Parts: sequence; C-alpha cells; structure tokens
Amino acid sequence: MQTSFEVENRLGYRILRWILAVALISGVIVSAIQVVLDANRVSVDLDNQARQTIAIVKDAATQAVFSIDADLAEQVVDGLFAREAVHLAQILHTNGDPLSSRERPLTESISRPLTDWIFGAERQFRTELIRNSNSDTVYGYFVVHYDTVPAAHMWLGRATATFTSVIATAVILGMVLFFIFHMLLTRPLLRIVHSVKQVDPAHPDDRLIDKPAGHEKDELGLWVSATNTLLVAIGDSQKRHREAEDKVNRLARFDQLTGLLSRDSFMELLKADLEESKRNHTRLSVIVCGIDDFKSINDQCGFRTGDRTLQTVADRLINSLNGSRYTVARLGGDQFVIVEKGLKDGFQAADTAEAILAGISENIGVEDQNISITATLGIALYPSDAIQPDRLLQSAEQTMMLAKQKGRDHFQFYVASIDQEIRDRKQLEKDLSQALALDQFHLVYQPQINLVTKRVIGAEALLRWEHPVRGLVPPDYFIPVAENNGSIVEIGQWVLEQACLQAKLWADKDLPLRIAVNLSAVQLRQDRIVDDILSTLKRHDIPAGRLELEVTETSFMTNLADAVAKLHTLNRAGISIAVDDFGTGYSSLTYLKKMPVQHLKIDKQFIRDLLINEEDTQIANTIIDLGKSLNLTVVAEGVETAEQEYYLSQRGCKLAQGYFFSRPLRPADFETFVQGFHQKILENNT
Repeated sequence: MQTSFEVENRLGYRILRWILAVALISGVIVSAIQVVLDANRVSVDLDNQARQTIAIVKDAATQAVFSIDADLAEQVVDGLFAREAVHLAQILHTNGDPLSSRERPLTESISRPLTDWIFGAERQFRTELIRNSNSDTVYGYFVVHYDTVPAAHMWLGRATATFTSVIATAVILGMVLFFIFHMLLTRPLLRIVHSVKQVDPAHPDDRLIDKPAGHEKDELGLWVSATNTLLVAIGDSQKRHREAEDKVNRLARFDQLTGLLSRDSFMELLKADLEESKRNHTRLSVIVCGIDDFKSINDQCGFRTGDRTLQTVADRLINSLNGSRYTVARLGGDQFVIVEKGLKDGFQAADTAEAILAGISENIGVEDQNISITATLGIALYPSDAIQPDRLLQSAEQTMMLAKQKGRDHFQFYVASIDQEIRDRKQLEKDLSQALALDQFHLVYQPQINLVTKRVIGAEALLRWEHPVRGLVPPDYFIPVAENNGSIVEIGQWVLEQACLQAKLWADKDLPLRIAVNLSAVQLRQDRIVDDILSTLKRHDIPAGRLELEVTETSFMTNLADAVAKLHTLNRAGISIAVDDFGTGYSSLTYLKKMPVQHLKIDKQFIRDLLINEEDTQIANTIIDLGKSLNLTVVAEGVETAEQEYYLSQRGCKLAQGYFFSRPLRPADFETFVQGFHQKILENNT
C-alpha cells in the first residue's frame, strides 16, 4: 500500500481544480457581461456626445450656410476638429456643394480589428440646417464623421481591468474556499485515512481510528464512530472465528482429557525430531509409559477418579520434563509417551526414566481418596533400535508391554544387552554412592623410583574399591561413573585426606616421601578446590612440597583460564604439578606453556611396547627430550622390564614407576618394600 496518495489523485487537489475552473469560468462570464454592458454604454455615449456637439455648433453652421459665410463655416469645422474623435466635418449647401470641409485619417491601432467589429470604424451623423424650427426651409446640411478608436481605447482599458480584477477576485475566492474546505474536510479525511492504514486487518479492534480534533460531534466524528464500531464488531467476529478454529485444531491435535498432544500430532513431531537428530548426528529416546493396573482404579474408584488420575500424571510429566528437549503426549488409555532429544548415551535416558518413575509414584489425592500408583516404562533409542518414527514407537510400546509382564514400577530398554548394561551401570552408581559410607574404599601406593640414585623418592596414591559382591572393582570402571554423577568430589577429598594422613605417618617414621594424588577434572572445576587442598595440608601438618597433584590434559581443556589460575595458586603454595597420561590428549604443547608444571608422566601405553614398537619408542623419546628442553622432570609409568628401565635411564628419564619395581602396595607393605629396596641397592653398591 502506498504511504500517501499521488498529488493528482488527492480529493483536495481535484476540488481545487474544480473550484479554480468554476471561478475562472464565472469570472470570465461576469467580466464578459460587464464588458458587453460597458461597450453598449460606450456606444450610446459616443452617439450622445456627437449629438451634443452637433447641437452646440448647429446654429453657427446654419448661420454660415444661410449667410454663405465661408469663414464662419471654416471656423465651425475647425472648432469641431479640436475633438480627437472627429474624423470628417462638412457644411454643405442644399445642392451638396461644401461650404467648408475638413477630414483627417482614421487613427491606427492594433486593436482596431476588434474595436471596429464592436463599434464600427466610424460613426456618421447628418443634420439639416434650418433657421426656424417652425420653418420647413432647409438651407444646407451639417455632416460629422466620428472615429470610434479613442472611445474604444478607453473601453478596452476598462475591459482589461475588469477581466483582470474579476478573474483575480474569482481565483482568490476559490483559493479561500479551497483552504476552508481543506481545513474542514480534506485534512481531517487525510488523518482518518492515515489512521485507517494503521489498522491491522488480522486484529482490526486493536487500533481504532482516531477522531480528528474539532470534529467529534459533526458528520466526520459520527462517521469515525460508526467505523470504529464496525471494526470492533469485525474484531469480535474474527476473534470468535479464531477461537473456533483453535478449538477445532486443539480437538484434532490435543487430547481432550489431559491437554497433551494426541497420537497423530505426536507422530508428526516425532518425524521432525528424527530428521533433526539425523542432521545433527545426535541420539533420541522414545519412552512409553503405562500406568500399572490402571483398570483397578477405574473399577474401585470410578471413571471420574481415573480421569483425574490421568490428568495428574500428565501434569507431573509436564512439570518434571520441562524444556525444549522433551515432548510429552498421550497415546490413549493409560499410556503416555515421552521423547528426549540430544542424548549423550543410554544412561541419560535411564536417568530420565528414573525421574519419571519417581514423579509418578507419589500418592495422588482425589476426592478424599489417597491413590498410590506406579508405572512401567519401555525405552527405544534412535538410531540404534529403529530409524523410522512408527517403528521406533512400536519398539518402545512392545518393550513396555514386555516389561509389565516381568513386574511393575521399573523401566526396560528395547535391546536386552543395552538394558542389562544400563541396569548394571545404575546399580553400580547406587553402590558407589554408599561405598564411602560403608568404608569400602582404601588406598594403595605405588613407589616412584629415582633412576639416577636408585632410591624411592615418592609414591602415587591409587584408589581401590572392594565391592562386597563384585570384589575388586577396577578404577577405570568406577572412576568415570563417579565423575559423571559428581560423587568424585567427595571421594577425591577422602583420597586427599587419607594420602596426607599417610604422608604424616611416614614422616613421623623418618620416611619423608612425596605423595602424588590424582585431581580429576570435576574436582578442578569446584570453586573451593584450592582452599580445600591447602586446608587439608594444614590440618595434617604436611609441607606443601610433599604433595604432588596429577592432572590430565582433558581436565583443564574445558576452562583453561580457570584451571591455570587455580593450579598457579597451588603451585605458588609449594605443591608440585604433574601432567598425567601426557601425549594422549590434544594440543599438549599449547597447554603446557601455560601450566605451572614440574613433571611430565609418560603414559604406560607408550612404555608397554618400548623397544618393540618403533612408533611408541619415538613418542617416549620425544617426551623425554621435550622435558629436558623445558627443564621438566619426566616420569615413566608402567615400567615392567629391566630393558625398559635401562633404556629410560640411558635416555635421561629421571623417575619411573611400574611392576618392575613394585605393584601398588598397602601402607605396611609399602614401608617394607622401601626398606628392602634401599637395603638391596646398598648391598649392590658395596
């Protein structure tokens, strides 16, 4: 839509043209009438003036012709030529012979064609000369011809002035009328048009037309009021129409009882979610939830109570699974379905399933009745279980039905192996959360040997979990679980306490060893980690130089600046920093330049095939050379043979640990090893 009318299309300018046209035509007509009347008056005046002039000189002309006095006749004729308009004057005898005659040419004028057409070129007058009005004797004739141009010039000047003044008056009056019309009608109409263009066709009653100032009670104000009333009526009609459409769509897309998505609408969204997951290379879970023994609730408490129960379950699902990652729908009956997008793994789906079960299992109060309900869940994963939406939902439904046959209030995955793996993982998490309280953890210490002096200079504290059923659980298995659920923070603090306590006991036995403790990425992200470590040292009266913290490259990759700042603080306090598993991470040199590192630990995977695998040997040599160039101490992990120990010693690696020297030991066994190791070295030297 144009923001303004084109000038030639505006009503005001069209009216202006009409007013000016009418004013001009009226002015022309009025001035023409005045000019015609003035021309008639000039013509009459011209004749009257000629007759008056003839009357004045008639007696003298009669006397001249009667006395045949040529001089007198000439005087009369010359006297007439004093008038500009006289063209010809003659005093004639009765036989036509002139007694006196005079003539001058007609006045030349560019307007003569017009004036001659109106007044004629000249006016001719002929009068009989008689001495007595009672006598019939004619003595001669008096002839006068008048030129019309002098009188026509005066008329033409007046006509021009008349035309100009009348037309100017008409134009001025027209402009005044236009201004009045513009102020009273055109401008208010333009404002109304501008206000109308602001009206939203979809919501006409949101912004009504403004009444022009000063026109609240006249026809324009009444018209605006009537239009606004119409807009409000249209808006109400559209609103009712939209509400009706929304209601129809809601009835088609949503479940009437719970307000959740219907099965058909859910399938449309599931298809879109699968396409999105395919594009983003992410995982997705479909969880079908069936209420356990819902039929008995309907039979014992009534269908109304059953409906209220379904509504409560729907509300709990919505409240507990709030966010764009989740989609909740009702499949029908007592079955609901939940989609969770952006999954990392199946364990995350298991966490969601546990949250759903916990939320549903809370008692429901309906009409003075306390109803206890549980649910059973079936879980299918995309893309491992199915890639088609209907097949994925079918897999989850079938899994839920199979799970109900085995019991209630639990969940089951579609693939049996995955289900068992996740169940084992969840049980492990549960056991891990109780292990510290049940005193199932203990520390073992692996000696660290100085390859130059052949003495034990420290020990790495290693965590062990003695499970009452599983037996000894490998750290590589339970440590990632503890990091994932956050329990590593409490466990790590316990490890630090035990290691510092043991270091104090050894120091009291004149065994001042440096204790190396692993610091996980989760611990390093804690705001109080620096204070917790320093306070632990102070509590056990351990010098900071006796503690070494081992961090992996991945532990500070997520927030380098924060990790570097914390490690610098600990290092300034006197604590040594070692990079564990060096060479297995990313951009090692980039991080190494910023870290306050004293030791590099060669990962045992490079030591295992040392002197056997050329690539591993080259990597180990590179790390040793890098440590030398940066003035860092290199520690070799996993040394198992004398050949490895000798090669590392010759290459300049100063520290080592591994089964060649000793496996990780309990504190008492560690003390015995140190005494025996030093005694053996002493004997060899002597």
